Amino acid sequence: MSNYIPRNFLVTGGAGFIGSNFVNYLLKAHPDAIVVVLDALTYAGNLESLNSVISSSKLQFVHGDIRDYNLVRNLLHDKSIDTLVNFAAESHVDRSIAGPDAFINTNIIGTHTLLKAAKSVWLDKSGGPVSHRFHHVSTDEVYGSLGIEDPAFTEVTPYSPNSPYAASKAASDHLVRAYHHTYGLQVTTSNCSNNYGPYQFPEKLIPLLIVNILYGKPLPVYGDGLNIRDWLYVEDHCRGIDIILKKGRIGETYNIGGDNEWTNINIVKLVCDLIDKAFENSNSLKERFPKAPAAVEKRSDTLIQYVEDRPGHDRRYAINSEKISAELGFCSNTLFETGIKKTIDWYLENESWWRNIIDGSYRESAAT
Repeated sequence: MSNYIPRNFLVTGGAGFIGSNFVNYLLKAHPDAIVVVLDALTYAGNLESLNSVISSSKLQFVHGDIRDYNLVRNLLHDKSIDTLVNFAAESHVDRSIAGPDAFINTNIIGTHTLLKAAKSVWLDKSGGPVSHRFHHVSTDEVYGSLGIEDPAFTEVTPYSPNSPYAASKAASDHLVRAYHHTYGLQVTTSNCSNNYGPYQFPEKLIPLLIVNILYGKPLPVYGDGLNIRDWLYVEDHCRGIDIILKKGRIGETYNIGGDNEWTNINIVKLVCDLIDKAFENSNSLKERFPKAPAAVEKRSDTLIQYVEDRPGHDRRYAINSEKISAELGFCSNTLFETGIKKTIDWYLENESWWRNIIDGSYRESAAT
């Protein structure tokens, strides 16, 4: 087990969902660290997600693309970066089916550009290599699909990606591994299960459900709704990455899961139930969201609509987190019932954040 002390961070994709949560976490957990955020602010990047820390003297935001080699290399060199955490990615499966090019460009070419720049600054410069970490954030989707009775994915499960998104992440994982084994880059990788929590773009399942209910819009459910996902509260994920950075073995992959499997339809019903309960004794919510079923004493689950399944829809994901637990002492500590309620409360309390995203012209997004 290593005892690495990160000092100056470059967080790519740091204005996205998990990235912004990590930046907020980082500035609390590492108060002496310098944090540089690099984000292209594409549709899912939102600078408002960093509002609480953007004025910190320890944080610098840079608007730019991870495919810009000179920009990345100069940031690593000029800011004396020793720790790069790569969240930058296109991550929505439906978008990858409709238009895979962006996923190839960002997830594969972008990751390779980061690796090249890191190698140049950390390994090739005069004076010899310096102690560093390149942490790559990946997904359980690279492993493919599980049957109902199959054991959960482990770090040695063969890759079997079934969507352009998953394939692009699998390719980036292999590039990170190759730069370690070929050049000696000090890398770690984590493959996480589905995250949920504050600042998640409203096309993803849980925020989509919340916003649709508040607007009185249909809740589209793919197929029979029995696809299963493992859910991880985003703050637990951030803590897991921090532990990997400090204690993880160089060149290793660690699965970070929530040990928390739910069918999609049960997630939908739970969110409906919790929102209904939130409305029960709140005239304020009824006034703010008059189109929500609960505003007129109706049940939110009346909005559920089953729709045709999407192509290549993986049946089940499940993460085995025994390795990170045994080696590094990590476990998720947010009960799903607690985390989902905190998430719903956050969206109810931060209406301006998501209303700014949808800009008054909300459209139904992907099904679940």
